[in-house]
Amino acid sequence: MSAPGPSNTPFDLLGGADRVKALVETFYDVMSTDEPVLAHLHPCDPDGKVARIPRDRFALFLIGWLGGPDDYVQQHGHPRLRMRHGRVAVNLAMRDAWLRCMTAAMQQHAITGEVRAFLDTRFAEVADFLRNTEG
Repeated sequence: MSAPGPSNTPFDLLGGADRVKALVETFYDVMSTDEPVLAHLHPCDPDGKVARIPRDRFALFLIGWLGGPDDYVQQHGHPRLRMRHGRVAVNLAMRDAWLRCMTAAMQQHAITGEVRAFLDTRFAEVADFLRNTEG
């Protein structure tokens, strides 16, 4: 993927806010079904699905992180990802579970090519950056 610019950000290449929101919905649905230990680190509804608030907040974050409108920062301030995830022991197993969910979501949304390669790399980097414990 060429260097992101105003018209070729990952946000634009994915198709904008609605597509990013759909990806997030699938991500949390996969998490709720396939990775219940990870899902239950979030508020969940009575059926065990990750609740609406974390979904909306992650979608808002991801839209900005991918180069779309930066509404997350306007509403919540700097993401401070390590600080916000510091309440949870993030080890290799948790990192890998998160990545499995995102990989499955991207597959379900047929995200391919250069944008997929870019996202695979960046998601893996961020997930590894959030590790805060051995194992």
